[in-house]
Amino acid sequence: MRVLGVDPGLTRCGVGVVDGAPGRQPQLVAVGVITTPADLDPSRRLLLIETALAEWIAEHRPDVVAVERVFAEHNLHSVIGTAQAAGLAMVAGARAGLPVFTHTPTEVKAAITGSGRADKAQVGHMVARLLRLDAPPKPADAADAVALAICHLWRGAASDRIAQAVARQSGRVSA
Repeated sequence: MRVLGVDPGLTRCGVGVVDGAPGRQPQLVAVGVITTPADLDPSRRLLLIETALAEWIAEHRPDVVAVERVFAEHNLHSVIGTAQAAGLAMVAGARAGLPVFTHTPTEVKAAITGSGRADKAQVGHMVARLLRLDAPPKPADAADAVALAICHLWRGAASDRIAQAVARQSGRVSA
């Protein structure tokens, strides 16, 4: 399975593509960050992100898109742009006919490090270790996107199989 992980953000949107399956060593396919200038009109920034996400999907042909589930902690203003970028990732995946899943930051951290309270450095270190890289992908947004993809490979695969079985049972998907 090939997963496109998206760590949404209006200024920096991390993207990472990983191949793998439960019980198999994940393989990094591509990693990067989509950036937009802070002085650009927000609608133009969102258009840049949407265009870049569509290009990532077309180039890397993932089987599924995993997006970080956005939540508001303290700064409601900054979460708005993050939520908009997350919505674009979900729409880009849906437009390409791909299943789209969301994972909470705590779920991703727990899957990658064993602790839902891990910091960004710990997540980056474990991503590098799991993928046998010399160093974590930089910046942290890129490492987080790869962590999302790995998390979905490990945790989402079971959900995918259940959804497919339910769809087959109801006659929506052929076996």
